[in-house]
Amino acid sequence: MIPRLHNRTHRPHHPLEEALARPVSPNEGLTEHTIVAHWPGLDYFTLDDEQKTWTSVQWAEHLEDPYLEYPFAASPDDDRRAILHLDVRLHPDDRELTGPEWAEVAHRLARAAGIEIPGKEHGCRWIAVQAQPGRLDLIANLIRLDGAWHAPPADKLRRLAQEARRIEQDLHLTPVRSDTPWRPAVRAALTASAQLATILTQLADEQTGPLAAVRGLIEHASHRIARQPGAAGTDTAHRLELIARRLHAIQQDLDTTATLLVQPHAVPAPAAVRHNAHRSP
Repeated sequence: MIPRLHNRTHRPHHPLEEALARPVSPNEGLTEHTIVAHWPGLDYFTLDDEQKTWTSVQWAEHLEDPYLEYPFAASPDDDRRAILHLDVRLHPDDRELTGPEWAEVAHRLARAAGIEIPGKEHGCRWIAVQAQPGRLDLIANLIRLDGAWHAPPADKLRRLAQEARRIEQDLHLTPVRSDTPWRPAVRAALTASAQLATILTQLADEQTGPLAAVRGLIEHASHRIARQPGAAGTDTAHRLELIARRLHAIQQDLDTTATLLVQPHAVPAPAAVRHNAHRSP
């Protein structure tokens, strides 16, 4: 089970579309078989006789509502990208989990990521989407119910990885194999690659990266133009939104490339000890 944390975004629509592997729709209802878990406070937002099946657009709007309720909420460094998205994928040889098992995985990962804190009344809105085989997506808004900005723990990646290992053990899933420890020679060979990876990471950074700043301006322009009357404004807003998506994809590609640059590669062992060499999975 491999957890992956995505760059934060301004809107939940793109993460939800990635989780569903299709565009959000005002006509497609997402049942409890797709939305397998959500933040506990959601029960207070729906009456007993209210329709329980929301469309994908309604779920996106639900996650986006804190922006409207608290238009000036921002992180300590004045960042308004409040949508957190993480996904986890099973090993190809794993069995398919049941709905309750996916729900358990969702709540455990939400707690590990710090977006669900037991006993906290003013937590974050989040949902868990299970729409693709062997994959679960968690999408949250970091603007809490009281308007404060929720800062996940600094070591959230380590906590997610540790919780994933515990989930594998508890649900009898295929464990992720640990890489063979790097040799000093490999580390020396990676120095130049690590420097290039740092540059790419800076370009793709969601907090201070230049591409993130450009994407934010484009998304802001798209939202403003979308409010203008007429089909021309709608078409332009849609075109800008597509440009912002392409920029986001470029950021993800750069981040993936940076990760590949610093991953160890197999180094041929000396002939005398070649039979003791190990290969990373």
